Amino acid sequence: MQQIKNGGLEVEAAMKQLQHLPFEDLGYARIDHHRSLRSGMPEVIFCPGKSEPQILEIFGSLLKSGVNIIATRAEHSTFEAIIQVYPEAKYHQPARIITLEQNQIERRGLVVVVTAGTADVPVAEEAAITAEMLGNKVERIYDTGVAGIHRLFACRELLDTARVIIAVAGMEGALPSVIGGLVRTAVIAVPTSIGYGASFGGVAALLAMLNSCANGIGVVNIDNGFGAACLASRINRIGSLEDEAK
Repeated sequence: MQQIKNGGLEVEAAMKQLQHLPFEDLGYARIDHHRSLRSGMPEVIFCPGKSEPQILEIFGSLLKSGVNIIATRAEHSTFEAIIQVYPEAKYHQPARIITLEQNQIERRGLVVVVTAGTADVPVAEEAAITAEMLGNKVERIYDTGVAGIHRLFACRELLDTARVIIAVAGMEGALPSVIGGLVRTAVIAVPTSIGYGASFGGVAALLAMLNSCANGIGVVNIDNGFGAACLASRINRIGSLEDEAK
């Protein structure tokens, strides 16, 4: 144990101890209650592959730890089971995310989520809802793909004010390259599985984004709006972390 000063542990020493406290073992899952303390982001429930009783138990376990809840890729039937027990929960249909906010969220910095087409909106909404739950201000610009690029140029002022931009596109995946050539902020490219046969379920868009000639673009996995939001949130928090370190 660390030395006790003034009747209690030093704050810094206590925080270091708390960062490595055990998880909660539910048998089929080990719930990391201290992830938010350690990494700044709470553990999130990935619903596919879990039964509704399992999701409910994990949901309740996380609630007891005092964090805000995010459950991704959730079917509406799962939400219907959850609101029977936790009526404060909300379901975000396009994103397929269940949230329960038990702590007020202070949102800072601007993350702009842009899609090439309307068909990309479910992935974009997964990014947008996740980013909001992680404490970011979010603005949405949807259906601005290269087939009508003037629609994107009409939103140039908003793009220029963003701290981070998440660009979501299927088909040939050109949108992030266009945005990357226009702005000086970080661009996170999200390929989607939207497209015709030769799109290969998003592989064509993924390769186009990885091979972009525009600088400052990072790429996440196909349809991974959640991962894009987590990365955007970490980038958005850099200034705040530097202030805390001083």
